[in-house]
Amino acid sequence: MADDIQYNLNVGRDRFEIYVGEELAGVIDYTDEDGILDLYHTGIEPEFGGRGLGTKLVEYALSDCQDAEVKIRPTCPFIAKYIDAHPEYQDLVA
Repeated sequence: MADDIQYNLNVGRDRFEIYVGEELAGVIDYTDEDGILDLYHTGIEPEFGGRGLGTKLVEYALSDCQDAEVKIRPTCPFIAKYIDAHPEYQDLVA
C-alpha cells in the first residue's frame, strides 16, 4: 500500500513539511534573507527513513520555489547535491 503523502509550506515556522498520513515525517528548515530562502536543513524522522521522503520533500520545496519565482541558497548539503544532479533547478540558486 502506498504512503498517504502530503506536503505543506509552513510559513509561520519557516519550513517545508512532508506528512505521511497525519504524522509529520520531515522538514526543510529555511530562513528568509531579503527574499532569498536559505534552505539550511533537511531532516526526516527516523521511523520514516529509507522511503525516499527526503528526496520527495526536496522536489516539492524546489518546485514550490520555482512556481513562486523565489531564489534560494542551498546551504543544506543534501539539497545542494540534489541541485547538482538536477540542473533544471540551477536557475533557483541566488
